[in-house]
Amino acid sequence: MGQTMRDDSTATRDLLRRVGSGDAEAAAQLFARYRPRLRQIVRLRLDRRLQGRLDPSDVLQEAYLDFARRLPEYARNPSMPFFLWLRFLAGQKLIDLHRHHLGTQMRDAGQEVSLYRGALPQASSLSLAAQLMGRLTSVSQAAIRAELQTRVQETLNSMDPMDREVLTLRHFEMLSNDETAAVLGISKSAASNRYIRALKRLKDLLVGLPGFGGDSGA
Repeated sequence: MGQTMRDDSTATRDLLRRVGSGDAEAAAQLFARYRPRLRQIVRLRLDRRLQGRLDPSDVLQEAYLDFARRLPEYARNPSMPFFLWLRFLAGQKLIDLHRHHLGTQMRDAGQEVSLYRGALPQASSLSLAAQLMGRLTSVSQAAIRAELQTRVQETLNSMDPMDREVLTLRHFEMLSNDETAAVLGISKSAASNRYIRALKRLKDLLVGLPGFGGDSGA
């Protein structure tokens, strides 16, 4: 994985240099490299009340317009690591669309802003539980899966909000510890400690559930 990440970083820097030289095609290639990761993030954080009305592809299409417009400026003066900047743009577009479609019904808007810098809509326990449940192949009966998903949601809801956010960033968005610390505005050691604590709590609470056994997939 380390070699792949280095290769990605080298390719990204090369594409950014091409953008700086006025290569319009390089912008589309840059966005395409990270589209699968961005789609996963948007899917996790898209308010479930908007499913059927709004697709992650719709969010990314609008985010790309902002990305293409602002990319030359970023290429001249990078203000943060490229993927975190790209994630920030997609997150802001998602917030805009939430506000447009939900208005005053937005969930915990104040908490989102106060929880961490550059806030994205929080991933709901329902979305996170669905991600965990999707990794279980041994539980096929619908009734059992439904009960398990409820238990998983309760477990996630019982966690400290910051710990749950660290878990979301590290485990579901696949951010590095350094990226997580930067997103949350906390030290690298604090991000690492919170992740270890959240992961242990999740495993401890899920280990007794049928289908998880000694391996929760976490």
